[in-house]
Amino acid sequence: MAASVQRNLKIVETETPADVLGRAKANDLAVRVRGLTRRFGEREVLKDLDLDIAPGEFVALLGASGCGKSTLLRILADLDREMIGEVEVPVRRAVAFQAPRLMPWKKVWRNVVLGLPGRPDGKRALAALQEVGIGHRADEWPKVLSGGEAQRTSLARALVREPDLLLLDEPFAALDALTRIKAQELVGELWQRHGCAILLVTHDVEEAVLLADRVLVMKDGVIAHEERIAMRRPRDVADPAFARIRGDLLDWLGVRHGKHHND
Repeated sequence: MAASVQRNLKIVETETPADVLGRAKANDLAVRVRGLTRRFGEREVLKDLDLDIAPGEFVALLGASGCGKSTLLRILADLDREMIGEVEVPVRRAVAFQAPRLMPWKKVWRNVVLGLPGRPDGKRALAALQEVGIGHRADEWPKVLSGGEAQRTSLARALVREPDLLLLDEPFAALDALTRIKAQELVGELWQRHGCAILLVTHDVEEAVLLADRVLVMKDGVIAHEERIAMRRPRDVADPAFARIRGDLLDWLGVRHGKHHND
């Protein structure tokens, strides 16, 4: 078990999957956040926030722009340490952002294994690209990829790290409607195949209900509402239960005329 301290933050990182499960047995948690506070100047973006994610759980995080969703994700990814609180996460974690962030001067397969220790492993990269359906693009330059292919490359780069925690920051937001549906289906399939915990930050309520075991609504720097999705997979947007959950979440987000939750 390795630990590092930055100000009043304690980040505890488990070193292997066995360590992840060993620690989780006491809490049954892959992610544990307690009392997390993040300020930008005088503005408090996260306010004494608590969050638990179980091993293998798919959690979606909804909320208005500026509510702290992406800040929380960056903290879990260890990209932001200027905060107060306690965070426990697995060492093996990966992030896919809205922008694929591919290096234009490296071939697609080299982008997939970028940052991994040792020499670039073409076979490993190709296997990851084949899993996301674009193995035939491995030797292309990123500039010739479509938006959907670039995002699939970003997912391959995350999966090649065999993460115990996958962090997705609005990865489908820039895609057209049809490509987005295909990308959502792909993520659902990859999650079921790999069994890692996932935290998906999104503005899309329907996407959250389609994919997640649990949907969280963030308001004013805290988790204001939790919705457990008990529907069987694959889920049908025409199902009355789906519509009820979607409507309730829209009420919590304050974007539907009707009952609003303020408590």
